[in-house]
Amino acid sequence: MLKIKTSASHSAERRSNQRTARPKGPGFGQVIRRRRRELNLTQDQVAARIETSTPYVGQLESSRRHPSDLIVERLADALGLDKRELFLLANPHTAALLTTEPAKPGESVSVLDQFKTNEQLRRIHNVSNDEMHLLSQVGLLGGVQTTRDVLYILNTVRHVVGR
Repeated sequence: MLKIKTSASHSAERRSNQRTARPKGPGFGQVIRRRRRELNLTQDQVAARIETSTPYVGQLESSRRHPSDLIVERLADALGLDKRELFLLANPHTAALLTTEPAKPGESVSVLDQFKTNEQLRRIHNVSNDEMHLLSQVGLLGGVQTTRDVLYILNTVRHVVGR
């Protein structure tokens, strides 16, 4: 016998699948709500600090809205949270892009070499030749070990020069 799904059972199944797909640990909204409460701040006060509306803060805390990168940065500053970690909480899909594994077993390729040689990677992140040259110079200082480091440096430079 053919079983027909009702819209109610289909919705319940979708909600169940969404619950299992979520990463473990507190989400973006839970983290900012908890931190706001730890600091004894109201949503009004946080909204004023990040230059947005009070309802928007509530929507962020309840995960009904997704913040822009600028809002993530302002929230991190206002609540004293790490910007990179908050960004990754707001954008969990980016964590998969930030791997440190070499391309082939036994072959170690520096992350800057990956950016230099991989046109698709440069295109995805819209890295210009001038930016690649700058990243190469920064790489000479050392300490650039992961794609996350490269993207953080790139976005910081872009923020400073207004790009």
